[in-house]
Formats: sequence, C-alpha cells, structure tokens
Amino acid sequence: MVSKLGGAGLALSREMSGPPQFIRRPYELLVLVGNFLQAPLLLFLRVYFFWQLFLAGKGKLLNIEKTAEFFGSLNIPMPLVNAYLAGATECFGGLLLVAGIASRLVAIPVAFTMIVAYVTADFEALTSIFTDPDKFVAAAPFPFLFTALLVLAFGPGAVSIDALIKRFTPRERAGSLKF
Repeated sequence: MVSKLGGAGLALSREMSGPPQFIRRPYELLVLVGNFLQAPLLLFLRVYFFWQLFLAGKGKLLNIEKTAEFFGSLNIPMPLVNAYLAGATECFGGLLLVAGIASRLVAIPVAFTMIVAYVTADFEALTSIFTDPDKFVAAAPFPFLFTALLVLAFGPGAVSIDALIKRFTPRERAGSLKF
C-alpha cells in the first residue's frame, strides 16, 4: 500500500499517488469522446471553410480583370499576376484541402495568402488584433487563416486522402524523422 519515490526515501500511499478514481474516470471518458470527435470536427471545418475558399478563388479567376483592378486599387504590385496567384491558391488550394490532399503543405500558401489579404485589404483589422479583437475576427480572411493554421498544426484528420495514404504506405524505419 506504500510506494517509494526515488532515492529520497519518501513514501506515499497508492491512494495519494494520482487523482481520485471519481475524477479520473469521468476525465478519461471526456478524453475518449474528445478523441472520437477529432476526425469529424476536422472534416467539417475543412469542407465548410475550404469549399467557401474554393468558391472565392473560382470567382476571382472567372472575373480576373475585376480582381486585378481591385488589387491595383489596393496598391498591390503586378495586380494581374497576383490576382491569378491568389485566385489559384484559393481555388485549387481550397479543393485540395477539402479532399485532404497534401494538406499541411497546401495550408502554408493558403495561410500566407490570408495574411497578405489582412495586410492589404484589412489592415485596420490586423492592427486592432489586441485592441479590438472582434474586428480582427470579423474580417473576411480570418476563418480561412484560422482553419489553415489548424490543418497545418494538427493535420487534416482521419477522414482525408492524406490519412489513406499514410495508412497504406510502409512504416518508416526506427530513428527516422516523422512529420
């Protein structure tokens, strides 16, 4: 009933070595439910926000002259080239992220495009990130930037092409880098 702690000779009873059972059990259940909800939540976020991003990018590409004119009004250099670049990133990056293909890699240019959108079109919202966070969160690039950063950090989830590829590729040997 008593266990020793290290070389110091301290002893604690088993009852005191961890959280009480009435706290640990509900917490373990909460963790189990949370882990179960990860895949559907990441799928929902990817499909909901990146489908909208795909549509926005498609709109930019289908109306490239208006997009380039708008970019020019924001003093973006080479407005036509940047209109194509932003439109293609949003359109094709959005589709790849909906499907979960090369998700972490694709999330980088999408996040970068959204940061550029903040700097050029929503600079006031960007500068008020700490003084008026509601303005920052309400800006158009926010949901796409936030979701891209989530995918970059956590991956696309179990319901994705990336997860299928990982499942059916041979495991790396011990000691190699894991991404």
